[in-house]
Amino acid sequence: MKAVVLAAGKGERLKPLTDDRPKVILKVANRPIIEYVLENLYPFVDEFVVVVRYKKEKIMETLGDEFGGKPITYVEQLPGEGTAKAIESARESVEEEFIVANGDIYFEEDAVRELVSAFRRERADVAIVVKHFEDLSHFGKVDVHGNRVVSILEKPGKVPGYANLGIYAFRSSVFEFIAKTGLSERGEYEITDTINLMIEAGLKVIAVPYEGYWNDIGMPWNLLELNEYLLKSKLKHEIRGTVEEGAVIVPPVEIGEGTVVRSGAYIIGPVKIGRKSRIGPNCFIRPYTSIGNNCHIGNAVEVKNSIIMDNSNAPHLNYVGDSIIGENTNLGAGTITANLRHDRGNIKVEVKGKLEDSGRHKLGAIIGHNVKVGINVSIYPGRKIGSNSFIGPGAIIDKNVPPNSLVIVKQEKEVRGL
Repeated sequence: MKAVVLAAGKGERLKPLTDDRPKVILKVANRPIIEYVLENLYPFVDEFVVVVRYKKEKIMETLGDEFGGKPITYVEQLPGEGTAKAIESARESVEEEFIVANGDIYFEEDAVRELVSAFRRERADVAIVVKHFEDLSHFGKVDVHGNRVVSILEKPGKVPGYANLGIYAFRSSVFEFIAKTGLSERGEYEITDTINLMIEAGLKVIAVPYEGYWNDIGMPWNLLELNEYLLKSKLKHEIRGTVEEGAVIVPPVEIGEGTVVRSGAYIIGPVKIGRKSRIGPNCFIRPYTSIGNNCHIGNAVEVKNSIIMDNSNAPHLNYVGDSIIGENTNLGAGTITANLRHDRGNIKVEVKGKLEDSGRHKLGAIIGHNVKVGINVSIYPGRKIGSNSFIGPGAIIDKNVPPNSLVIVKQEKEVRGL
């Protein structure tokens, strides 16, 4: 059996982190999201088919031509948008039975085990992994009778029920119905519309309930949620780097090869630190923090519940709380990320021109890649700084900063000699 992994999307809602890369290769707990997908599909398949389009070369460079010894075939998505069109793109690469999973979700291995088992036991034409939620405003609602799916309705509003998790098992007959699938209201070819056509034609479509952890990484704060889950449930205490006398490590903490933790550093796990990074002296790293490869967390810096990606630095007198910092980014001395409103209300974030409620009381900055931030910069909660931007000294970031921006605070004061 082969697995088709859908990875053609850009991830507009995850900007600025996707300014220059597909969302599936964003790192959480120092690994690309798509690697977790492949890992949990791995025991059940012989080959992976990855459907790509936006910045496809970056996915191919990240994954290579195999995963754990099993081959990866790349196919480019056919013209048109939507999951049905993405699955159709893999038609020539699959056989009679195959699994499909979105490349931007997280699920556990049990979800696939239960899917494959039910699909084969029931001799179904389609099997869909579902999970019960009290609010289906952001999901597709799967109506079931027994275990048979009777319909799928996209975003039905604030009602309870089974949600479609974006993990399927199909027979090749699905392609006949994809060819009959028209455009949805949002201008896409939706696999849920295809499945509804199959139900109307009398084919056997079953729901497979799943109770484990699942996350649809559609918004920046979903990265923090997944990071916390992975560090809490998967991290092993392992020190491969050097820890100087006078540093305190409270397990579980993973430290990669070539990393040096200097005296006075205080690290409370779960925390994951990559390779060849410099930590300390005299810094405080709090739980649920991931720090990538070749990073520098320096003197009098506090980091809490954050993701700092590869080659980025918070070197002097910084506070980084509930924040995401992209690759190759540097925070100047005294730069602070605020993560809490004075009224302790939920942090709202502008996403595609619309304010979205993160549902979080604490959420800091979302900073893109290749950003240079000057000294003594203050960043309001939930604000974004686009990739390749320069933020001058003393700036107060109370609005989002677009990519490739230059933010300078003009000094109006007259300077006189003594």
